[in-house]
Amino acid sequence: MVTIYYSVLFVLSIIFAITYVFMWHKHLDTTFTMVFSLIPIACLGYVMYSMATEMNEAVLSLKLTYLGGSLLQYFIMLSIFNLCEIKIGKWIRTALFLCCIIQYASVLTIGYTSNFYTAMSFEIVDGNVVLNRSYGPMHTFFFAIVISFFVISIAAIIYSYFEKKQVSRRILYLIMLPDVVSMLSYFAGRRITRNIDFIPAAYIFAEFMYIIIAYRVSLYDINDTVIDSLVQDGDTGFITFDFKHRYLGSNETAKKIIPALNELPVDTVINKDNVTGRKMLHWLESFSENENNNEFIYTVREDGSSDSNISGNNYERIYNVNVNYLHDGIRKRGYMITLVDDTQNRRYIELLDNYNEELVSQVDEKTKNILEMHNNLIMSMAAMVESRDNSTGGHIKRTSVGVRILIDEINKDEKMRLSQEFSNNLIKAAPMHDLGKIAVDDAVLRKPGRFTEEEFEKMKQHAAEGARVIHEILKNTDDEAFKILAENVAHYHHERWDGSGYPKGLKGEDIPLEARIMAVADVYDALVSKRVYKDSMSFEQADAIIMEGMGTQFDPSLKKYYISARPRLEEYYGSIEC
Repeated sequence: MVTIYYSVLFVLSIIFAITYVFMWHKHLDTTFTMVFSLIPIACLGYVMYSMATEMNEAVLSLKLTYLGGSLLQYFIMLSIFNLCEIKIGKWIRTALFLCCIIQYASVLTIGYTSNFYTAMSFEIVDGNVVLNRSYGPMHTFFFAIVISFFVISIAAIIYSYFEKKQVSRRILYLIMLPDVVSMLSYFAGRRITRNIDFIPAAYIFAEFMYIIIAYRVSLYDINDTVIDSLVQDGDTGFITFDFKHRYLGSNETAKKIIPALNELPVDTVINKDNVTGRKMLHWLESFSENENNNEFIYTVREDGSSDSNISGNNYERIYNVNVNYLHDGIRKRGYMITLVDDTQNRRYIELLDNYNEELVSQVDEKTKNILEMHNNLIMSMAAMVESRDNSTGGHIKRTSVGVRILIDEINKDEKMRLSQEFSNNLIKAAPMHDLGKIAVDDAVLRKPGRFTEEEFEKMKQHAAEGARVIHEILKNTDDEAFKILAENVAHYHHERWDGSGYPKGLKGEDIPLEARIMAVADVYDALVSKRVYKDSMSFEQADAIIMEGMGTQFDPSLKKYYISARPRLEEYYGSIEC
């Protein structure tokens, strides 16, 4: 009966392992694979134990069961940390793994030393194998490791439940169940019956739960799932080569665009003897000689031929070609060519060339509306970020007005007068200066009080993150001057004249002028505005702090412009509730 029980569990472990192999996906963690590999081995050990007829057979089977006992809790703990998005240093992982190996090495000495069992006797009672054992110090070490891994795992789950909002609560519930059931089976199961061990049943339950987790976990990996969807079903073609120009592969979209890829064997060097091969080789060589030469045009004509030059209307599709490095993690492993259908845009441009003056006027009007929509989008994004922050309601609007007032005063000085383009760009960029707060965790951003040092370090990241976000938003804009200025405002508005600011610690005139002007308006608003952790300061107190900071925190050359702007600033802030 006992043998049947263990055999059924062993068969189930194999079925679940096969199921896992069938549904395996690259999103699944390596620790999952180890769990599904170890459990069948451990279950096999229990089957062999129930069928043992002598001491040596029983000891050998026990060594197999302890393979699961020694390592499973370790890999379950690692899987929990990975699912909870908690990083463990590689030295800690290695040290814990070595502890498991040392412990299992002591298991392998059973029958030869008294480290794990000090004494053993074998007997068969009512047809069931009974191996009487006296436990040694390494067995105590074994239980200490198992309990420690369990406690650490539960602590990680509890911590993630309360602190990590981006970790699925359903996954936390699912991952906790097999861990708790396994631990109960170690201790409670032994008190129920002597003949039947509940540990392998707990292993099967763990496999079942991990099947469910594996089914759901890839859905939460937004980066990989979206990329997979784009590669498989999108309109973009992808072709990859190694550094020796050997073809590695392409998606279906690329094969439809360039049918010759269907006949090109993997690992084959590009064929220079045909038009398609020479064209792709030209793209790769141009990029390898100069990384800025990474954009090309590829056209497919109605007769199925291709050309890199557009002439007349005898083409069917036009593709933008982009060449970049193929990365494996942080390593460059080859080249990736992307092809994006640009036919609609190209034909639209061609039509624009034939428009009359009236239509040009209409296009100008549309362009104006698009620009206005673009600006409104920027303001909306800034307002969205601001809405997350309990302490800065109305901040972007007030600082924008403050910047405008300061610029007005600067432009009254013939020697310092700013260009109209610079002035307009800075006023337009001012609302974007805190856009990087979109990447700051709510627990920090919305904290109703002063930050700890750790929280402040996280908050400081918003400056560099803001520059990155703005760069991504404006990377295709035709207004390069505005893009650079907006990035500078977001990136450097917390730098200080004396070099003690962040994120780069820039000093003096190394800080862009636009960021220096923004800093004065930003700090002034922070002083005279009410925050959740402080009341608003009087104009006199704020003025004293600003004046004291001239030459340390702020550009001293802006002092006279601030002084002349002060009446208008006080008039403005006196007219609103802040």
